[in-house]
Amino acid sequence: MTADVATPTRPDAVEPEPGPRRRPPWLRHLPPVVLLLVLAWLPYVPVELPGLLPGRVNGPGSMQLLATCLVFAGFALSYDVIFGRTGLLSFGHALFVASGSYLLTISVSSWSMPLPLALLVALGGTTLLAVVVGGIALRVGGIAFAMVTLAFAQAASIIVLRDPGGVTGGEEGKALARDAVPSILVGVSNAPYRYWLALGFVVVAFLLVQALVASRAGHAMAAVRENEGRAAVLGFTTYRVKLLAIVVGAFLGGLGGVVHALVLGGSSPHLTSAEFTLALLVMVVLGGAGSRWGALVGGFLYHYADARLVEASGSGVFDVLPDVLADVLGEPLFILGTFFVVVVYFAPTGLTGLGGRLVRKAVRP
Repeated sequence: MTADVATPTRPDAVEPEPGPRRRPPWLRHLPPVVLLLVLAWLPYVPVELPGLLPGRVNGPGSMQLLATCLVFAGFALSYDVIFGRTGLLSFGHALFVASGSYLLTISVSSWSMPLPLALLVALGGTTLLAVVVGGIALRVGGIAFAMVTLAFAQAASIIVLRDPGGVTGGEEGKALARDAVPSILVGVSNAPYRYWLALGFVVVAFLLVQALVASRAGHAMAAVRENEGRAAVLGFTTYRVKLLAIVVGAFLGGLGGVVHALVLGGSSPHLTSAEFTLALLVMVVLGGAGSRWGALVGGFLYHYADARLVEASGSGVFDVLPDVLADVLGEPLFILGTFFVVVVYFAPTGLTGLGGRLVRKAVRP
């Protein structure tokens, strides 16, 4: 019978260090939920932020500005599905945003449709338009694709400005019939409800994009963005993948156009311009193309800076400066363009990419 003999422990033996503890899954969702609660609570905050907002945080002017910034953040997110997630450089995304806005306004104001039916017409018409435009434009690639999408958008802009049958309002835009809109979305005192509507649009768009990215279709879009030839070899039908990206981006853009019309009380011909599509491209690149929060941050900050700089240039705040400097700083597009060049040069991955690197350096031991 043999006795159990304990194996002696080497004095120089070192126990392996435990690996890094994984964060609980719910912890990843905590910051977005906290941010959403803070944004939802802003209409109850009577604090003034001089220089940042026009009056109190929950004042009508501030609420309207923040609501419009949120809508533009959703616009940028819809464009990021096409450009950031799939790698398609489209110059015609303004067509889909304007389609949602104008179809809603025309359906309600000119065709006397109830609002729910007008919503279906706006979103259905925008989706159908995306299938047609995307189906034609995707027959070519590269810069030719960008030019074809630009041609469609410019054609739509000409139609809107010529005001056929008096339904688009021409250069003045088309006002939304007040009696067809819920009363809580009309009037200065109801600005918080329009803000909540814009916030709800951003949340819905963000969740839809997140679900798309996590799906098989989202993985196929990423594969097409990285290497379209390899994606085709792997068995993906790249034409369908790109068409799906255009349709999803157009649907979200059309939904944003609907919300934009409800927030501002009508449709503006600015939404049909090539300048607006170029602004969407700047928003996405500024925040970080293809990132979770890049498009939202870029869209929000771009429109906020544009609106505040326009207000500052018209208030005479730069009059104390020399004439040459005052003239330069009085042009919001010049300031935004300079800031964009600086961000692209020093932070190629956008503001969110730069922020992520700074956070990782701060927490790194």
